[in-house]
Formats: sequence, structure tokens, C-alpha cells
Amino acid sequence: MLKKYFLNIKKRNFSTASIWIKGGSDMDSTGKKGINKILCSLLTRGCEGFNNFTLSEYIESYGAELNQEIFEDGISISIKSLNEHFSKLYPLLDLLINKPTLLEIEFQKVKKSSINFIKKDKENPFNICFENWRRIVYSNHPYAFNTNGNANDVSKITHEDVLLEFKNFKSRDRYLISNNLGINGVSIETLGGKPLEEKSITINNDLSPNSRFDFNNNDSNQTIIMMGDQTCSRRSSEYLPLKVLESYLSYGMSAALFKLFREKHGITYDLGVYYPIRSGNAPFLIYLSVSNKQALFAFELLSTLWRNLLFNPLTEAEILLAKEKLKGSFLLGSQSLDEILQRKIQLISYGISPISEIDLNSKIKEITSLDILKLIKKYFSKPFLSISGNEKICLEIFDRWEKNF
Repeated sequence: MLKKYFLNIKKRNFSTASIWIKGGSDMDSTGKKGINKILCSLLTRGCEGFNNFTLSEYIESYGAELNQEIFEDGISISIKSLNEHFSKLYPLLDLLINKPTLLEIEFQKVKKSSINFIKKDKENPFNICFENWRRIVYSNHPYAFNTNGNANDVSKITHEDVLLEFKNFKSRDRYLISNNLGINGVSIETLGGKPLEEKSITINNDLSPNSRFDFNNNDSNQTIIMMGDQTCSRRSSEYLPLKVLESYLSYGMSAALFKLFREKHGITYDLGVYYPIRSGNAPFLIYLSVSNKQALFAFELLSTLWRNLLFNPLTEAEILLAKEKLKGSFLLGSQSLDEILQRKIQLISYGISPISEIDLNSKIKEITSLDILKLIKKYFSKPFLSISGNEKICLEIFDRWEKNF
């Protein structure tokens, strides 16, 4: 069933329509990790009345854009064109999700491309470190796996497997949003605010340091460190306090991570926080990369920062600045119509009615440093650590890790 919504945003000379299909790589069955990524790519490679080439030519003849992307918990397909051409292009979305051709010759191309993407990911120690981190954090949960799948599974997926997966795909909930009022949908502005659901999760406090640690050996002069844990769903009231924490740690040159690792010691190549929107328990991790020479020192700095977060609430000045930066980031994310529509339809699919900027700001204003400290103790008392680097250095870090965590 397709539910339609429109956002009556100020007049633009172009229209965008985006469909969110509930269920992405989290729908991949055992032994077929990566099948929904293949299906997602195939959907836009031909439909009733168009093969791959004629579809591309038709879209490009109107100067339009067609995009698709798979997430852990959804598939997104969008089309964008000038207003005068939208009525000719909008019907394509229905054909793509209901009457795709799913030809075997296109399947073979997409399958080969998926395998190449997976191989390319394996060449990057940063990706390997992250894959190891979420594997130990999520174990057999769908979030433990890359949306591209793994090479062993993908190599065994057949065209018949994808056709069967499409039958499953057709029964999934679908949500469409557009800024074009001609879609005959429900106005976003009429959707009232909906209380966020409290979602409790099992905290891994009983796991040993060894169970919360992994590393892979690489021959470069770079050590990559990732530390964190799974947290809450986007539906949870804990989401915004954790966003404030993310802002404090990583937003801009006033961020705690930047000041500690870059400004004070100048030792990192890359650092930040990864905290994406998810319908389930989202990952929250600090990542950084340093030279092998600075790796042990960097880990000690990170450990000290972590302990300070666990035992000392943020000051009034720190939390005020973090809130202002967070509100600024929401405004920045509202400059692109594509981003606005994508975010709102994703939230609707999670069962959350989009709230206005005023409501959002009032919720942020209510958050206290004690709220954040409580969540830090809840989620990060026993974090998970993944390292990519020289084996000797990784094992030295593990010795310190055992003592500290």
C-alpha cells in the first residue's frame, strides 16, 4: 500500500518526489546478504515500456534526475525535474516499483558491480575497522552487516533469488512525499505531533573487555580507532539528548574532539562521531585515525575523555553551545529540498509525525546536562572497541583497554 504526502513549501521551479519502501538490507535473509542492494539497483534499470537505455534517454531528455539508495531499514527512490515536465516523469515511480523488468542481463551487471564495491571496501582499512566494530556490537542483528552484503553471499545469489525477493518487496509498506501539490496526498502540515516511544534495549554490561574488542592488522603507518555502542531508535525520547552529545563532541572547531586531538595536540588525520538515524538501535561511535607513533597516546586521550564524560556532567556553557550548534545543523539540513523530503518521509515510515522547527527547538531547550549524563552512563559504561593498525600496537592498546574498560 502506498501512502502519499506533500510538503507545501515555498514556490520552486522544480518538483521532487521520493518513495521510501520500508525494509532495506535488514530484509536480507541468511546466506543472501546483499540481495536487497541488488534488487534496489535493478528497479531503476528498466520498467514496463522502457529498457535500461530508453529509460535513461527519456529521463535525460527532460533534464531530470533519477536516484536510488538502500539503507539498513529502507529503500529510497526519487525523481526530480522542472515543474513543467513533472507530470510526464512522476508516473515512472509507479512503474519502477510495481512493474520493473528485472532482466537477467541487467542482474548480471548489477551483481558484478556489487562484488566490485565489496572488494573495493575491503581495500580501505577504515571500512574494515567499522565492519569489525558493528559485527561485535550487533552480532547477528541486521545492522551488523554492510548494505552491500558480503562477497561470498552475493556470488551465490541467482536471478531467481532476486525475482523471489521482489515478491516480498511488493508486500512492503511504501510512503511517497513530494513538494508538488498535484500528487493528491496528505499535507505534512496537518500531521499532529506524536509522542515518541520509549524503547528499552539490553545493555551489554555483562560482556568482558575481550568480547567487546576486535582488531585487524594492516601494514600502513596509520592506526584507526573506533569506540562506542548501540543506543536507541529514532522513535525514542533519548534521541535528541544523544544528538546534543554528538554536537558537543564533534560539531565544528569548538567541538571537544577537535579541541583535544587537533587544537591541543595536533595528532589526528580524521576524527568525528558517527550517529545515523535508524528505526532500531542506532550506533554511536567516536572514530579517529592517527600515525602509529601517536596511537597509544591518542588512545590514552580518548580513554580520559571517555571517563570524564562518564563521571562529569557538561557545564552550562558547554551544553548551551552544543544546543545552539545542533539547532544550526538542523537549519543547515533544511536548505536542500531533497534532504527535507527524504528526512520527513523516513520519519513517517518509522511512525513519527514530523514536528515543526519550533517544537524541535523547545524539546532541545528542555534537555539538561544530567539527562545527557544519565544516557552516557546507560549506553557507554562498557563500550566496544575496534582497531585497524600494526598488530603490536593493537595488542598494546588492548592491554590498556582491559584495565580501563
